[in-house]
Amino acid sequence: MKDTNHNIDRREFLKRLGIGTAAVSAAALAGCDSKQNPLTGDHTAAGEIPTDRMTYRTNPKTGEKVSILGYGMMRLPSIDGRSAREGGNDDIDQEMVNRQVDYAIAHGVNYFDTSPAYCKGRSERATGIALSRHPRDKYFIATKLSNFAPSTWTREASIAMYRNSLKELQTDYIDYMLLHGIGMGEDGPAEFRARYIDNGILDFLMDERKAGRIRNLGFSYHGDIKVFDDLLAQHDKYQWDFVQIQLNYLDWHHAKELNPRNTNAEYLYNELGKRGIPAIIMEPLLGGRLSKLPDNIVARLKQREPERSVASWAFRYAGTKPGVLTVLSGMTFMEHLQDNLRTYCPLVPLSPEEENFLYDTADLMMQFPTIPCNDCKYCMPCPYGIDIPAILLHYNKCVNEGNIPESQQADNYREARRAFLVGYDHSVPKLRQASHCIGCNRCSPHCPQGIQIPSELHRIDRFVEQLKQGTL
Repeated sequence: MKDTNHNIDRREFLKRLGIGTAAVSAAALAGCDSKQNPLTGDHTAAGEIPTDRMTYRTNPKTGEKVSILGYGMMRLPSIDGRSAREGGNDDIDQEMVNRQVDYAIAHGVNYFDTSPAYCKGRSERATGIALSRHPRDKYFIATKLSNFAPSTWTREASIAMYRNSLKELQTDYIDYMLLHGIGMGEDGPAEFRARYIDNGILDFLMDERKAGRIRNLGFSYHGDIKVFDDLLAQHDKYQWDFVQIQLNYLDWHHAKELNPRNTNAEYLYNELGKRGIPAIIMEPLLGGRLSKLPDNIVARLKQREPERSVASWAFRYAGTKPGVLTVLSGMTFMEHLQDNLRTYCPLVPLSPEEENFLYDTADLMMQFPTIPCNDCKYCMPCPYGIDIPAILLHYNKCVNEGNIPESQQADNYREARRAFLVGYDHSVPKLRQASHCIGCNRCSPHCPQGIQIPSELHRIDRFVEQLKQGTL
């Protein structure tokens, strides 16, 4: 492990950040412009953020206190100001990553989640650089065996990936190690056996846990419920220390309606609870959809809590569940981090009445026919250069904003037509638009949400042509 003589102690990095031990200064918040904040849906709460009020949950195995807010290192900032997960070849802005990690730790965040697959393979290195500047006992590292490609299913390739994670993260042990994306493939059980059983990799990881190089072993679940149920049925054999699941107030009852391949979060959470397995939560905002809401839903939430951001409702919901160890958020900008810290420093759990209010809100949201794209980009790259997530997200944005005219008789036809077409050309270059989809279907098998991507692209392309020709 890297020499830590240069570690920053708490007093020093608070001083460098220019914040006291009780709250951030007004100057530190001056850049928090909600208009630039996609995570919070342009409705960011204001106010000081205390540095000593983070809510923690106890790991039942180790007794360690884990911050209820987990830092997802999936959308790190790039040098051009975007997320490094997006297109292009821009490098990660390491200085900004360091600053945001320092700020997170200063405010009590101690769980950092990465993967060899994130940010085009560069997330682990950036995470290791940022975290290694702090004492190793001040943070928990979570990473994954992201052996998605069949070429990495061999024992040798999988072990090499695991050992490279240790190297990139500048550590000699992993606090939380996950089997990544279990159940994503078309044949979940067969793929699981090929990735982890037939090659002996799961046995290897369990031996690493015995040796202390892995402190907690779990898996992240996507899609195939047969795999989830089978792995929990073998809990006595594997002794899962945690499981990462998708949970939010829309997926609690409606995941199956959004996509027949999915499983309602209520079932997943309760099955873990029966076995006393802590849940790590991913997609608390459902890929940002719960922060980019239709105006009537925004008004409904803001009427109840005018000072809170739209996103805070989703984060409070996920954090309120007692079986949740931490809630992950992929935070690209400081505004993302600050808004989440306001929610969790400390967490004010939802009352039963507030939970029911959100379930009613979810019922209302189901009236809007959006496509369940979470912008995970597992469908990418398209061999024909199509920007699949950008197309689907633009369509969803227009649905939420009421810019999907059903016919020329619609009152807002001209405005909605222009908004959709201009926004489409602005969001997606013409050579990457849906018109170039040939239906090869290389994308759909990789979609955790089970979206029939070519069908949706062809439908959107037909809609675009009808708008251009005025034939709706």
